[in-house]
Amino acid sequence: MIRNEEIEKVIDESQQGSTMTLEKNEGNQRKLYIESYGCQMNFSDSEIVASILAKEGFNTTQQLEEADLVLVNTCSIREKAELTVRKRLEKFNAVKKINPGMKVGVLGCMAERLKSKFLEEEKIVDMVVGPDAYKDLPNLIQEIDEGRNAVNVILSKDETYGDVAPVRLNSNGVTAFVSITRGCDNMCTFCVVPFTRGRERSRNPQSILEEVNDLWAKGFKEITLLGQNVDSYLWYGGGLKKDFEKATEMQKATSVNFAKLLEMVAQEQPKMRIRFSTSNPQDMTLDVIETMAKYTNICNYIHLPVQSGSNRILKAMNRLHTREEYFELIDNIRTIIPDCAISQDMIAGFPTETEEDHQDTLSLMEYVKYDFGFMFAYSERPGTLAARKLEDDIPEETKKRRLREIIDLQQKHGLYRTQQHVGKVEEVLIEGLSKKSDAHWMGRNSQNTVVVFPKEQYKVGDFVNVKINECTSATLIGEAVGYSDNN
Repeated sequence: MIRNEEIEKVIDESQQGSTMTLEKNEGNQRKLYIESYGCQMNFSDSEIVASILAKEGFNTTQQLEEADLVLVNTCSIREKAELTVRKRLEKFNAVKKINPGMKVGVLGCMAERLKSKFLEEEKIVDMVVGPDAYKDLPNLIQEIDEGRNAVNVILSKDETYGDVAPVRLNSNGVTAFVSITRGCDNMCTFCVVPFTRGRERSRNPQSILEEVNDLWAKGFKEITLLGQNVDSYLWYGGGLKKDFEKATEMQKATSVNFAKLLEMVAQEQPKMRIRFSTSNPQDMTLDVIETMAKYTNICNYIHLPVQSGSNRILKAMNRLHTREEYFELIDNIRTIIPDCAISQDMIAGFPTETEEDHQDTLSLMEYVKYDFGFMFAYSERPGTLAARKLEDDIPEETKKRRLREIIDLQQKHGLYRTQQHVGKVEEVLIEGLSKKSDAHWMGRNSQNTVVVFPKEQYKVGDFVNVKINECTSATLIGEAVGYSDNN
């Protein structure tokens, strides 16, 4: 989920970042500074990178100036994200003039999209590494240590990091990401992900369970299963999802889809809270929703991007569902899990979008009344089908006005949803201090809504029952009434 600076006030305080906890190897002599931008998958990938480099003699540092190697894990899904990275590279260049031995590398989706152009245009950059090439980092670092630029942006057909135990970089010691799939096959016309992360492939479920068990043993209380499209998870022994029809009858009979994986994880650690992101409406099936309802440790929250409420625009986006099919899915969720929170991604000003299309988006939002959302003005991404086939013909002022109307409506609905919690007692997992007060804890309920309450005797990692007394459009405010049974 990528954020827009215009909706920071809609987003709860805990989504602004967390304190970095560093795992240090006393024998390591070199220092790694790593920044991550964009989606949760990028942050998860940075943990994999740190793990790989820990074996190459690097400890992570929070001090840019003392780093031997600076890596920036990039996002290409919005133009603003790319501009942010370029500004950071200017900062790195200034530091490199003081510390000429420092090496700089670009990782992630921008690396894959721009490839060697980075080395040509950004003289500060020594290394460019795509999302599927992180295991090649030891060789690439040897190249730059010997004074040569290094590039590897080859896309893989396999899940490449299932055997790497991530170093938890941006961790509060309570919540963690667990990657289950990589890539995407859906080819939405606005999206660069299929070009920067390749085709869908799923990770061996046994390695997922092993990672979950390891996290539980280390004291983590909540995990988020991650993928560009988790509902497309399908393990049949390896290979791309598109090749499943070629699998043997035995492979098909023993295959694991997302609903089954979700159940396996829930059963493996019944006290571990489980979330997942992101879902695609065209791929979410009833068995996933029913599995959520069956297990109390699976949180009642679904991030369900729709992007537009107009059937005409959905078709232009190559979203393989209609407005009516989306409503049917929403109705099923509300029926099976009545208190399930739902959030959205929405794009304002997609090419050819009319006022009628925009009104369809607002009316869809009125039907669903999302708990929260992530909203953006359309920005053309080079290489996508929309960039090649559709003129970016909506004036910027119109995009901004439509985006503002979407944000304003979301704030109204966010307040409506948080008000439904007032007066209730809800289980909250304490994640850390409130950003606004050292005297208060911050945690989340099952619906992923932030809850703030006085600290008292409780500590980070505790499950606490909290009575909700008041709310804003994004935050619940209450008082603890005791430990929950989940401790």
